[in-house]
Amino acid sequence: MAVPKRKTSKTKKNMRRGHIKLSVPGMSACPNCGEMRKSHYVCPSCGFYDGKEVAAAKKD
Repeated sequence: MAVPKRKTSKTKKNMRRGHIKLSVPGMSACPNCGEMRKSHYVCPSCGFYDGKEVAAAKKD
């Protein structure tokens, strides 16, 4: 039966799990209003995409 000879250290465990992390979405400034928005998405603050208004702006 395969049993580890020693306890896996925190460093080794964390190095093995180095790729398990959250990623930040690609953000860019809206050319119409300047707010940060996700790339290739309609701006949630002004409703513009590709220079045209395609959705009504959110009211806060």
